[in-house]
Amino acid sequence: MNKKTKLGQIQIYTGDGKGKTTAALGLAIRAAGQGKKVGIVFFDKGGVFYGERKSLTKLEIDFWVTGGIRFKPGKPFRFGVNADDKKEATKGVDIARSLFQKKYDLVIMDEANSSMGLKMLEPKLILDLIKTKPAHTELVLTGRYCPPAVIKQASLVTEMKLKKHYFNQGIPCRKGIEF
Repeated sequence: MNKKTKLGQIQIYTGDGKGKTTAALGLAIRAAGQGKKVGIVFFDKGGVFYGERKSLTKLEIDFWVTGGIRFKPGKPFRFGVNADDKKEATKGVDIARSLFQKKYDLVIMDEANSSMGLKMLEPKLILDLIKTKPAHTELVLTGRYCPPAVIKQASLVTEMKLKKHYFNQGIPCRKGIEF
């Protein structure tokens, strides 16, 4: 296998459009189906009601959840960042670092970009983490507000652009579609 076909790239899914987490989860399923060891760290997504987590368990994809509960079906979204949010975000970076040491082939840091944008994480923490990434590990960062310094380190950047969203027409988050 030559260098161009090996794992080890850095991918970013960012932008204000829907589908960043979904794209990363699709990649996780593909990698697991090819026998790759996959780990996902969910940043800022506390709570147990996200449907993908049930599926990931069935697919033998390892995942960890960090972050306080900001969203509950039928309840208002919790805005703002507190000390616990920052502590949980740092915990997520530590988990990702441990996955590097455990020789995961694919590590997804879901909503890590948003965590930087919301000032839960300093971009320096992610940039330092990238420096420690093993050559064989593919790293994926998702979420809005990816800082330019992090984008500069990426091999692939996909920006999801919002053109139209049913949420703006009063349609709330739906079980099985948004969570």
